[in-house]
Amino acid sequence: MATGKPLQPGVVVSVVGPTASGKTEFAIALGQALSTEIVNADARQVYQRMAIGTAQPTPEEREAVRHHLVDFLPPNELYSAGAFEEDAVPLLSNLCSGHGTAILAGGSGMYVKAALQGLDALPADTTLRAQLNARLASDGLHTLVEQLQTLDPIHAAAMDTSNPQRVVRALEVCMVSGKPFSSFHSGTTKHRPWHVVSIGLDPDRTELRARIAERAQRMMDAGWLEETKALLSHRSDNALNTVGYKELFQHLDGTMPLEQAVELVITRTRQFAKRQMTWFKKDPDTTWFPHDRNTRDDVLKRALAHAMSEVKRLQGTPLRP
Repeated sequence: MATGKPLQPGVVVSVVGPTASGKTEFAIALGQALSTEIVNADARQVYQRMAIGTAQPTPEEREAVRHHLVDFLPPNELYSAGAFEEDAVPLLSNLCSGHGTAILAGGSGMYVKAALQGLDALPADTTLRAQLNARLASDGLHTLVEQLQTLDPIHAAAMDTSNPQRVVRALEVCMVSGKPFSSFHSGTTKHRPWHVVSIGLDPDRTELRARIAERAQRMMDAGWLEETKALLSHRSDNALNTVGYKELFQHLDGTMPLEQAVELVITRTRQFAKRQMTWFKKDPDTTWFPHDRNTRDDVLKRALAHAMSEVKRLQGTPLRP
């Protein structure tokens, strides 16, 4: 009979925050300090041929610390938070088994929730979904949003109603079940075989606005417009229905000057960042690290020290039943 010590639960460090807050940079520093790997939790970075517009980690960053679930799906393939849960949980579990720790980093709140807490099982009707997508194409997104606001005003007020895939899915659930989509949010957390440490990066408004504008210009300089041109045949796919590409498509259509398109990208990215913070701030277990341009380096060092201290404290601690 084997008499070795039982395997101890590992620790997943979740790194969250708004877009352009430095999650990738911080996650890499953390991965190097813990000698572990990163699982991406950004809903757009999963797609191929979109490296610039989704700010995917560069080849050099991926060489510094291995990243999972990045740049692996063609743009025409649908991917959901449920699919992410199925992919991410085994990855995180295996990393915890092999390294003692794993890092989950990204700004898609539903993906983070799916990995760490799990999602409720939702009813599905692919025929109805096809009908809703046909309505989307013929009548526009606003008609579906209006119907969702009637059937489930709570969820409609909290979700990103500019995301057609999520609007269609929420409507599908409402119509199939006869109940609001929000009624399926039981709040029950699924068992995970690891502890969680959640770190939030919180640049002040001035700092974040500057970082968003600077990053947009860097992305343009890196060839974002050319990347968008190469994706014109995919513009109707859900992967491309996102901030940045939509505005650059308008420029390529000749309906908007490039300078105006870039300014609109910056404005909508700021709005998106505000929605991200609203979502992530709801989690009472996240430790936040506010900073501005002058305090950033020192604060990130303290965030790293805090994460390392929490990992050390939790490693080997039994999980709650």
